[in-house]
Amino acid sequence: MRPTEMNPAGTKKPARTKTPEQALAQLMRLCARAEKSESDARRLMRGWGVDDCAADEVLARLVHDRFIDDARYAGAFVREKMRLSGWGEYKIRAALQRKGIAKENIEAALGETDRTGMGDRLRTQLERKTRMIRYSTRYELKNKLIRYGLALGYDYETVHETVAAMVADTDPCDEF
Repeated sequence: MRPTEMNPAGTKKPARTKTPEQALAQLMRLCARAEKSESDARRLMRGWGVDDCAADEVLARLVHDRFIDDARYAGAFVREKMRLSGWGEYKIRAALQRKGIAKENIEAALGETDRTGMGDRLRTQLERKTRMIRYSTRYELKNKLIRYGLALGYDYETVHETVAAMVADTDPCDEF
């Protein structure tokens, strides 16, 4: 259980707790609105003060009734992060691994993606970033764009090729 918390008046208020039945009902409502993973449900139940044994039973019921399906969650997560956030494959894989999604579910979800469109999505993100960053040389611009592309989770070769196509060769060195 969570310890008691302080409210704005400085007095202690009891931690919010739910019975397993209340947790099940709440999670059914949440899962009906948006995909949730097993780890999301466990985290929520831990916050509600549901003990681990009861949480396992609630989770088993949610999985059995198909309110929670990690494979379906992984597919939705991949589609959202690629289309809306412009993330690359490496960043998506790492985020799903942190959520405790099984490797086979991650690979299956990433296997369904449009790999040919990844370069276009990366280029869109890099063009947007180009308008926001300050640079004094093309070399500096290239470095910043490469770092940004890698931070988005794209592989180095794709980032380097896309940046090279966007930014002409670097400034020539001054003669000594």
